[in-house]
Amino acid sequence: MNRFKITELGKEVFWLQDSERDHLVRVLRLSPGDLIVGFDNTGREYTGAILKIEDKSVTCRILSTDHPDVEAHTVVYIVAGLSKGEKMEWVIQKGTELGMRGLIPLRAKRSVMQLEGSKAQERVVRWQKISAEAAKQSHRVQEPQIFEVCAWKDLAKQLPQDTQWLIPYEEEKTQRLATVLDTMEPERPIAMLIGPEGGFDQTEVTWAQEKLGAHSVSLGPRILRTETAALATLTMVLAHYGDLG
Repeated sequence: MNRFKITELGKEVFWLQDSERDHLVRVLRLSPGDLIVGFDNTGREYTGAILKIEDKSVTCRILSTDHPDVEAHTVVYIVAGLSKGEKMEWVIQKGTELGMRGLIPLRAKRSVMQLEGSKAQERVVRWQKISAEAAKQSHRVQEPQIFEVCAWKDLAKQLPQDTQWLIPYEEEKTQRLATVLDTMEPERPIAMLIGPEGGFDQTEVTWAQEKLGAHSVSLGPRILRTETAALATLTMVLAHYGDLG
């Protein structure tokens, strides 16, 4: 069944509006009586039957409610240095499918792309749409949060105080990711700092270690592209704690 994000939830019905309503009517051409699934970003999903299609909304009668165990039990955030082209979009889409809880776009010294003001806002809106579509496609019941573009000095304010920080770094030669994960607590959030093209500057790595308590880790002997490093690290973290594989 087709999946939709619920706009408003009632006791016996839910409503779809705006882009969700338009997709149901204009693209899928569904009709009253058809069955769909709605989710409300609280971890629940609802099987519903379309009751009424109006100019600005679709009303669905709730037939059943479920709380599927599809979200990752370990909360993992990606903090991604701004990168050019479609790299960030790729990380957001695939990171959503894999199970990330959210993504913070980070202004880094070596970021080729720099976003400010209205351009940054427009890009975040686009990234949020990509995440929302990926959440529906992968049958998640909670969309990842795509944060505003952030500077290093504001980073700690974005996530819970008990967040544990990892920073994959190509110059790290002693600490492997798996070894560090053995020392961390999967009940607490984990944030992964991923460098842009060209990686992080040494001063940024030092800042993350001193200000955030970040663990510098090696991902292995080969140099990975920024989008590969983000998705590989996310996969390894979730697999280590039993959320994948």
